[in-house]
Amino acid sequence: MMTIDEMKNNLELLNSIDWDMTPEEAVTLYLEWGNNWAHGKVVRSKNDVSHYFVVNNWKDEPIIYLIKRNSEEAVELAAFKMPEHIKQSFLNSVSGIKGVYPVTGEVKKWLQKLLKK
Repeated sequence: MMTIDEMKNNLELLNSIDWDMTPEEAVTLYLEWGNNWAHGKVVRSKNDVSHYFVVNNWKDEPIIYLIKRNSEEAVELAAFKMPEHIKQSFLNSVSGIKGVYPVTGEVKKWLQKLLKK
């Protein structure tokens, strides 16, 4: 798994992050090939890749993952915890419901600030 510092020093990776990609959109784009034309994006081969963040809230504490996805697999490139105030804000926003969520609001702002050099 990559560290925050390794991510900061990888300009190509930082520039490839799709900040608007959600877990649901990734499934539609990479796993439901027949649906893609309706969303304006098309995956043509396994060489088409997206990098995006998700918040996994299935365990005791939410974890942020950087995902690299193509039509064959999803790979977790980095994983890290949120600061307490961001964690509480996130948990409140999802009413504590377990699941995998896109990064939005305060979580997204915090990540973008964290990854700036």
